[in-house]
Amino acid sequence: MAACISRPTAFTFAHPVIALIAATAALLFASAARAQGACGADINRDGVVGPADLSQLLGAWGACSNCTADTNLDGAVNAADLTVVLANWGASCAPLTWATTLEYSPNPAVVTSAAMRQAIAATGRPWRVRTNASPQIEMLLVPPGTFQMGCSSSIQAGCATDEVPVHAVTLTSAFYLGRYEVTQAQWLAVVGLNPSFFQAPNYPNSGNRPVERLSQIQAASFAASSGLRLPTEAEWEYAYRGGTTTAYHSTPRAPMGSDDQNAVVNIGWIEANSSGQTHIVGGLAPNALGFHDMSGNVYEWCSDWYGPYSASPQTNPTGGSSASGERVARGGSYNLPPYYAGASKRFKFLPNYQFSPIIGVRVARNP
Repeated sequence: MAACISRPTAFTFAHPVIALIAATAALLFASAARAQGACGADINRDGVVGPADLSQLLGAWGACSNCTADTNLDGAVNAADLTVVLANWGASCAPLTWATTLEYSPNPAVVTSAAMRQAIAATGRPWRVRTNASPQIEMLLVPPGTFQMGCSSSIQAGCATDEVPVHAVTLTSAFYLGRYEVTQAQWLAVVGLNPSFFQAPNYPNSGNRPVERLSQIQAASFAASSGLRLPTEAEWEYAYRGGTTTAYHSTPRAPMGSDDQNAVVNIGWIEANSSGQTHIVGGLAPNALGFHDMSGNVYEWCSDWYGPYSASPQTNPTGGSSASGERVARGGSYNLPPYYAGASKRFKFLPNYQFSPIIGVRVARNP
């Protein structure tokens, strides 16, 4: 479900009370409701917003936790949701052509931030999908938003000079990001050759470990061959933070995030808990958007050329100049201390550097 195309259409209702509600709601809230998207208003997921959706909404009226009629995910089906349906009446909502929807609305047990759940719902796009093309990567939707990019110091250590100045970044469009790092099995299904150091027969369950020893050129080529791309550095940090402002992202024990390096073992495979090797993806706690292993396991290539930050607010930044000669990687790795696994920590490699088992990839996609 997604790729919504609004077609404003005249409509009438036989019941005068419903007609009055429709007229009032349309006059007061139509613009804001249309911004939420026709796909969110397609409650029964049949591809069009119409009487069936209205019927289902009225039948669910009242308190309703994580149900499709609760279009804005505020815990209740009420006038706000009715407004969304009426403002998008007659609109069509074509399914995603490149992915299969696994869950339309964000699961509150996974996306623990209510603000992020509502921001995802407001896009009108499905939250959790799996790409149709090999290697069928599971992806989660990241909503648009504004955040402060750069230095978030921990209790134990400050920030490096390339993490400042902190600056406002606005991402104007939603995007999909891999829920996990690309695994060796997924890479092998596309490329046919596994470059990883931590592979069978010496390391068990290697197919579910992250692929590594990748150059940025190889990572970008793999993504493009599957209709995907590498995330920008700003997208990566925004997705990592998941609404937090701390050095390390949230966990069930620390829903607002943490500045304590000692807590990183709960979210990432690092020097202290990895036994000197990568681990199966998804084995530790995710962040508030549902992403795993963004701290540790392997560094993840971004699309940006490495460069200094500007203090000025940025909109959809894509990095520095190619004159730097180096590309950005983020997230830290299994063989490094927690300092390197933070939200704002940056690393750089030559784009053709491919012999290190600490570098892998997480893919992105525009809707």
